[in-house]
Amino acid sequence: MSTTCTHPPALANTRHRPPSDVDLGLLFADLADGISRADGPAEVMAAVESLTAVALRLGTRELWTDWDNWSDWNGTDSPPDDSTRSFTLFGIREERPGPRWQALFEATWPAYRAWYLKDGDDARPDLATARAQLTRHMPELVSTWEAMVALTGTDVAARMLTMWDAPAFAPGCSQAAHVGDDPILVRNYDYSPDLFEWVVYSSEFTGRKVIGTSDCLWGLLDGMNEDGLVISLTHGGRQSSAPGFAIPLVVRYLLEVAGTVDEARALLDRLPVAASYNLTMMDATGEVVTAFVSPGNQPEYADSAVATNHRGRVPERPEHARALRSVERQDHLLELLDEPTDPDALAAAFLRDPLHSQKYAQGFGTVYTAAYRPQSQELTYSWPSVSFTRTFDSADESITVSLQEG
Repeated sequence: MSTTCTHPPALANTRHRPPSDVDLGLLFADLADGISRADGPAEVMAAVESLTAVALRLGTRELWTDWDNWSDWNGTDSPPDDSTRSFTLFGIREERPGPRWQALFEATWPAYRAWYLKDGDDARPDLATARAQLTRHMPELVSTWEAMVALTGTDVAARMLTMWDAPAFAPGCSQAAHVGDDPILVRNYDYSPDLFEWVVYSSEFTGRKVIGTSDCLWGLLDGMNEDGLVISLTHGGRQSSAPGFAIPLVVRYLLEVAGTVDEARALLDRLPVAASYNLTMMDATGEVVTAFVSPGNQPEYADSAVATNHRGRVPERPEHARALRSVERQDHLLELLDEPTDPDALAAAFLRDPLHSQKYAQGFGTVYTAAYRPQSQELTYSWPSVSFTRTFDSADESITVSLQEG
């Protein structure tokens, strides 16, 4: 699962994994595949029970380290360069939270609960406060939240699912939008594959079709709605946090309620966020903007079609940006967009250095490349040797990919 924490994590476990972990990961994928193929409530629940047992084992083994530790990493204790691991991405189509969403919850909840309460129960808001904030700022999502809570039956889950005052989320990513005859927004998600949910979820929670990469059970790392609005996030590099919403739910909310960049901006202006991020937004009219959001401040908008892991063009934390190659990646994206290029060529560039990374053990490997095409209403996930295309109405299916340390 991908996660959030008070001081954003960049890696789960940078040490050598014993063979049992590899076996456990394969077992987890097999069991999750059983859920996606289950026919009827009885089969779904049986698969969930098996998967939950595995998740409990996984949840107790996770290690958490600060995001800033990545900058100080000295290159030791990493897996061999030829280390390759397999993961399965699951495509789910479910209009409202139901058996598929509940299966995802049951499989990941032990680890999510451990993360959410790792600083103690008192560090998190009570249910009344969390619900009040969701109702005040995102009233359109309350009925969906209530449906999810009914499927979970726990106070802690109800609080976490509001994503109010949850710890901040900090992936390292690159993204760029290209507007032309075939508009496209492409992004790389650079993080630890062990902290990624591996789910692409297509839904109609509020009556508007939305598809995107799942995080924190119903938030989105990136996504698109049927009106052609596309939004993707990167961490903004600034060290700050405050009571507010975790950014994956902000992305979800904007896609559920807004149909254009202008509408998304109006909503974003009134939403409190927990930490700093860049949100690149593109709509069917060809409007593109990148917003830098941070706790306690109004969003800063720029007519920029690219974003990496710092604010604007000049990093506020140069050493941190240098460790992440943030400026180098930004400059490369700007050069790509300055030259005549077609959408396919832009997407292909994200699979090569300096945009593509294989530093998985350090929590900074490219877990996936996603290309959103609002005109054809397609989302294509790519890796160097395979791709996986989804639409709003695609049936449930999955793909297994290999990630090689490099």
